[in-house]
Amino acid sequence: MEISLSGILHTIGQAIRVPCLIVLLCLILVTVWQIGDVLVEALMERRKRCRDVPNLLRKIHEVGSDGILGLISSHAFLKSQRNALIMLAESRGMSRGERNALAQTLLDQEEAQYKKTIAITDIAAKLGPMFGLLGTLIPLGPGIVALGMGNTELLSQSLSVAFDTTIAGVISAAVCSVISHVRKRWYDEYLSGMECVMECILEEVAPE
Repeated sequence: MEISLSGILHTIGQAIRVPCLIVLLCLILVTVWQIGDVLVEALMERRKRCRDVPNLLRKIHEVGSDGILGLISSHAFLKSQRNALIMLAESRGMSRGERNALAQTLLDQEEAQYKKTIAITDIAAKLGPMFGLLGTLIPLGPGIVALGMGNTELLSQSLSVAFDTTIAGVISAAVCSVISHVRKRWYDEYLSGMECVMECILEEVAPE
């Protein structure tokens, strides 16, 4: 009975070898894609962010509710942030409570979009070590058997696959972890600035 169960486990372990290698290859491709994506974001998108929030807040108070739309349209903002701020500035017909609810909804939508972007690298960072370990252990079984039989060629092939999968998993996890960390810092900065601007707009559009 024990031999039969061991045989089933061995069959299952060897059966997932190819899927494991496919997943690792996909993780490497995702890592390369995310490296390119974060470089484009750093060189293109971050140039459009609002750099001087205190100065922008002073300008909003200076132009008042009538000039907010023009100021937002001409100021440096990420596209999604500009659309949200314009929508908030155009909410004059709403009550104070409705405007506050709209502002919170727009801020939550922006945060959800950022979390969705970060989730890709977060998942890759978690899956990399797992599948790297699987890819390391699965070939070691046949390798150990080959060692007992004196087949050094099969042993070297198994060890080569084990090392390659470990390297692929660790590299993808490390790179994706760094990308997630960098993006979280960027997006916290974006949300903090956007929240300040929204509060300032609400004060001008719906003064107490």
